[in-house]
Amino acid sequence: MMKRYNSNLSMPKLYCLHYNECDPKKCSAIKLRKFNLLKIIKGIKGHFRNSIILNPFAREVISLDDRELILKYGLIVIDCSWKKLLKLSELDSGNYRKLPSLIAANPINYGIWEKLCSAEALAAALYITKFNDYGDLILSKFSWGIQFKELNKF
Repeated sequence: MMKRYNSNLSMPKLYCLHYNECDPKKCSAIKLRKFNLLKIIKGIKGHFRNSIILNPFAREVISLDDRELILKYGLIVIDCSWKKLLKLSELDSGNYRKLPSLIAANPINYGIWEKLCSAEALAAALYITKFNDYGDLILSKFSWGIQFKELNKF
């Protein structure tokens, strides 16, 4: 039997571990922070270790089963170069999840598989875990947002 979820629940807490490696004028995470849709964090320590952490190198793919952890502890996206991500020692343990293969719609990586910006990664994770209204809210802040949803058939 499939569970039904109440979309009137409070918005899941969204976080970004941000390494300031991108142009702040083009950074989707910084834009989302300006809209108070996510909080920038300095590390994944303490209670953040219980969050679902998006990591393209994780063994496990995010699924609806992760919904309760997201509600309780939040969802973290890591905004840094992939080279740096491979070297991060603080990523030794945690609830790491990767996304399925998706196509980017952001202007920098349009049409490229698995080169999502932070906003696309968060929105995808929210759609997969049935926080559809919040996925829509994230994407509504970008002119290309609806394109991401259409390209990936969410």
